[in-house]
Amino acid sequence: MPKMKTKSSAKKRFTITGSGKIKRKHAFKSHILTKKSTKQKRNLTHAGLVHKSDEGNIKEQLCMK
Repeated sequence: MPKMKTKSSAKKRFTITGSGKIKRKHAFKSHILTKKSTKQKRNLTHAGLVHKSDEGNIKEQLCMK
């Protein structure tokens, strides 16, 4: 049986925290920043957590399940 490979796209986008939750970055912060308010850009800077309903799919892509 061949080894399971992780999805490279998921490997680059998600990290696992010490408690087992999945950390992610916010979208919409890469370009077209002139029309966005300073508050919106500042809030997009901080990392967030993946919703519990999506954790299963991401863990499967990272070969953790």
